[in-house]
Amino acid sequence: MKCLGVSGSLTGEKTSIGVYEVLMAAKAENPALEVELLDLKDYEVEFVKGFPLSYYNDDTITAVNLLLDADILVFGSPVYQASITGALKNLLDHLQRDALQSKAAGIVMNGGSDKHFLVAEYQLKPVLTFLKATCAVRNVFIHDDDFNEENEIIHPDIHERIRRLARELLQLKNGMA
Repeated sequence: MKCLGVSGSLTGEKTSIGVYEVLMAAKAENPALEVELLDLKDYEVEFVKGFPLSYYNDDTITAVNLLLDADILVFGSPVYQASITGALKNLLDHLQRDALQSKAAGIVMNGGSDKHFLVAEYQLKPVLTFLKATCAVRNVFIHDDDFNEENEIIHPDIHERIRRLARELLQLKNGMA
């Protein structure tokens, strides 16, 4: 079984750290799980133009295929203007309507205001469900203050929420089999 984390930030480290922590928590629950992090800052995903996938660059094709090959997906994004990043939305726009069917999906968001904790629920989850992903009930929001100067998550409650999300994702996927 493959679990792919997708960090939708093109700058900084906090989003990829949050997603990576969920991947490691899932791996701790199921050591046989294959985990990989797709950090969008390392890929040049082309802007969607409505062409078949084969018309895009290798980075775009690779990123889309990583999504399609995964069984479990963990999407992460910082909150920009009360929404997900354009980079993450652009990647999702490359997918066909039912592309995430039979996949369990979880969400990790980070931001500087507690007022943005529902962005996952109102901005990202509708897109994922449109693509037919089975979304976890538990999202994880990590406030910027929950990181120390070395970008380590220091709030113990966040670590517990991450573990709960990882367990839920594994349960969701196992329930689909």
